[in-house]
Amino acid sequence: MTEYGRSPGSEPWHPEDPLYGDGGWGGQQTHAGQQPPYGGQPQQYPEQPQYGDWGNGQQADYGQAQQHYPYYDGQGHPQYPGQGHQQYPDQGQHHYQGGGWDTGTHEHVQAAYPTGPEGPYEGQNAAYGGRQHDQYGAHDAYPQQEPEPEPRASRRAEPEPPQTDWDPGPDQGEHAFFAGANDDDDDDSDEPGRRRGRGDRKGKGGKGGKAGKKRRNGCACLVVVLVIGGGIGGVGYFGYQFYQSRFGAAPDYAGNGTSETVTVTIPKGADGYAIGQALKKAGVVKSVDAFVTAQANNAEGNTIQAGVYVLKKEMSAASAVSLMLSDESRNNLVIAEGRRNAQIYELIDQRLGVKSGTTEEVAKKEWKSLGLPDWANDNQDIKEPLEGFLYPSSYPVSKGMKPEDVLKEMVDFSKQKYAELGLEKKARSLNLDSPLQVLTVASLVQAEGKSKDDFEKVARVVYNRLKPDNTETYGLLDFDSTVNYLRGESKLATGSVDQLRQIDDPYNTYKIKGLPPGPINNPGEVAIEAALNPAKGNWYYFVSISEDETLFAETNEEQNRNREKYLEAQKNGQ
Repeated sequence: MTEYGRSPGSEPWHPEDPLYGDGGWGGQQTHAGQQPPYGGQPQQYPEQPQYGDWGNGQQADYGQAQQHYPYYDGQGHPQYPGQGHQQYPDQGQHHYQGGGWDTGTHEHVQAAYPTGPEGPYEGQNAAYGGRQHDQYGAHDAYPQQEPEPEPRASRRAEPEPPQTDWDPGPDQGEHAFFAGANDDDDDDSDEPGRRRGRGDRKGKGGKGGKAGKKRRNGCACLVVVLVIGGGIGGVGYFGYQFYQSRFGAAPDYAGNGTSETVTVTIPKGADGYAIGQALKKAGVVKSVDAFVTAQANNAEGNTIQAGVYVLKKEMSAASAVSLMLSDESRNNLVIAEGRRNAQIYELIDQRLGVKSGTTEEVAKKEWKSLGLPDWANDNQDIKEPLEGFLYPSSYPVSKGMKPEDVLKEMVDFSKQKYAELGLEKKARSLNLDSPLQVLTVASLVQAEGKSKDDFEKVARVVYNRLKPDNTETYGLLDFDSTVNYLRGESKLATGSVDQLRQIDDPYNTYKIKGLPPGPINNPGEVAIEAALNPAKGNWYYFVSISEDETLFAETNEEQNRNREKYLEAQKNGQ
């Protein structure tokens, strides 16, 4: 059926058809199972209307003998039968020559017209030329005609992919390498109805495709073998490197080294690897791993300290470790307890190879930029700003270094030690104004004492004399060490008490009550601990009669007796 009308058929118009009653059958319907009219004779069909006349109610006379019905071929050209006789066979055999019906047996069963969202004729052809399919949609009325496939020539040609020498891969019909089947099996398993791709086409002679696939699979095998072989080789190489780094012997020299010596500076906080790197760079050891191993194998290897070492070139790692643990190789600047800054400046000048007085001049000009703590230099009468902040230790000082760098390193180390010892926290518990006063007490203890026991008792003497209710010295310390400091001397015989009280200087404890403005030297850890934890006692006086003996007294009378012992010892040359 087309949109121009309905082809004649055995089914009457359906009552739900919008054109029902418009003509054709005159409203009469023949139902399934009824006998046709005219006494059982084959039903006479009225004249078939011309295409396009159904809508106007016009009918053609089926009694006409010659009715030419044009039909259209596949190219859209009208065609006419040769004799013009339209034959209508007996009931049940309908042969429509216009190309609209198929030949076959037909029962008189009323068929419902398919309806869709757009009406009962939705989806019908807009023209009646060419092939026309059954438009009634009655599946029981006519056998379904399978649509003919489009001719291959009418399909749009797909562009052929560019051919390369490389395997096109599974998307071009080639099997995956590990597909689990060979080429012969694939050829035998082709089904007749299966659509074949380009990859299924065979070459000339019917076996070229197989040979090509086998060649490509052979190439793929070769590539995989090369890749696996290369991987095994790489694993072997890196495995050897891993074994060498974990279990193999590290490169090392043999013996105690050559006659050529080098100076190596080891910074503070350097671990075994850092030390090994410095030694390797200087040509002392052959590898860092060799040194680390030798250090671990030495029971005292971890005690290697920062400093300057004089070593030989091309030493075995074990020999280098042993030499660094001995005093023989140490070339550090060693600061002893109780040294004054003036003495330390001279030592630095000598180590750096600079003119005497260079370091002292730098200290006076640049002391504010050397990193002193906030509580330092809180007294304007301090003679030497860095006094007490060049902590006694061993420092790596060698030629080529700058004085300011050496001083800064020493100040930093001093601050670190004072923080560890807790000077700032314990100052108030000792009735002192600042940590600087704790350091000052420690410097007096360091200068006046001879041993740890002496240090603790001397510290107690200082604190007792500082008490406001002191009726023995009335707040005066009377220490010769402070007089020696202001004079820049170190003598036992400083003069009589009356002479000393005439000296007008903030550091003269024979005249000025209380502590001096600042430290008079650089005390060591033992002296600092004694200042923080003094012995218990009521001593106000002490006197050293020898290097090994110091006498302490609570009263001036007792002190006078001890002085006689001191004078006697001096006469005997003790």
